[in-house]
Amino acid sequence: MSSRSTRLTILHLSVLLAFLVAPRRSEGQFEEWCIADEQVPDDELQRALDWACGKGGANCGDIQVKRPCFYPDTVRDHASYAFNSYYQKFKHKGASCFFNSAAMVTALDPSHGSCKFEYVP
Repeated sequence: MSSRSTRLTILHLSVLLAFLVAPRRSEGQFEEWCIADEQVPDDELQRALDWACGKGGANCGDIQVKRPCFYPDTVRDHASYAFNSYYQKFKHKGASCFFNSAAMVTALDPSHGSCKFEYVP
């Protein structure tokens, strides 16, 4: 088996597994959140975060100092929160979880401790 076909097989199995374990809200509807891609450098995430919290219209109040999602205080964690806020707010109007390839959709709720990531059915 070639390296390419091995990668494709792994990708197909990953997609199938995500489909099987994804939480469901109602029949045929899967819960999904938008988070920062771990492969993207911080400077790219920062640009996308600035856009999301500015012109994008995301609700970034909870990632401010002394708010529930400030910690961990990393660009990646703050970007994930902002990307998800934007995505949940505008997905029904055609918005995507793209952010110039800085984000990805996940079926795993990224909420932690008192920091709750919004989900809009």
